[in-house]
Amino acid sequence: MYRLEVSHTAHRQVSKLPAQTQERVNRAIARLADDPRPAGAKKLTAREGYRVRVGDYRILYRIDDKARAVVVYRVMGRAGVYRFR
Repeated sequence: MYRLEVSHTAHRQVSKLPAQTQERVNRAIARLADDPRPAGAKKLTAREGYRVRVGDYRILYRIDDKARAVVVYRVMGRAGVYRFR
C-alpha cells in the first residue's frame, strides 16, 4: 500500500468541483493508494508523472516507489489540466 499525499493546489481544485464529481474524484484518488498504476492510467510524456481520467476530469500524480508514496498535484478538467503557469 502506498501513502497518499494531495498537494494544497489539488485539494483546492477538488473542493471547487460539483459534489457528485468530488465524490468520484476522491474515490479515484483513494484507489491510487492500493494500485498507483491502475488500468487506464497513462504515463505523461511532457513531464514526469501519470494521469487518471474521471469523466471529463484528469488527476495528475507522481509515484515515488522508494518511499511508497503517491503525490497528487493537479485535478482539473481536460481542457486546462496540462497547461502550467
